[in-house]
Amino acid sequence: MSKALNYLSLARKAGRIELGEEPVGAASRAHHARLVVVACDAGDHTWRRAKSFVSGTDQQCIRLPYTKDEMGQAVGRTSLAIAALTDPALALAFLKALPVSEQNRDVLENLQVKTKRLQSRQAEAKAHQRNVKKGKAK
Repeated sequence: MSKALNYLSLARKAGRIELGEEPVGAASRAHHARLVVVACDAGDHTWRRAKSFVSGTDQQCIRLPYTKDEMGQAVGRTSLAIAALTDPALALAFLKALPVSEQNRDVLENLQVKTKRLQSRQAEAKAHQRNVKKGKAK
């Protein structure tokens, strides 16, 4: 199993992935999906639906070099055509594990910006909690 597919398995265990067309659509509409992935042998209808889920948003969509069976095996199903990663750091790690292509490069840059922004917000929240607990440092 490839490293990228291992990230899908890890996302499944962490509860940071939506599997199947309906849950992916719901996550996309709620703006929780960071990266929508589609298997290479998924039908054109599934690919069009995935692109429509993310159109008009800053969510990303890519077609993977893996089959439905390979994706399904990674997450403990018989097959999986479409999934949505909901954690930006995990989505970034997943993308970095994929073979580099022109489309992936654009998506990778976008996710790197989002991940840096998220890490900055988390650091600010942690500093705020520390300030509330101990008082602001002088």
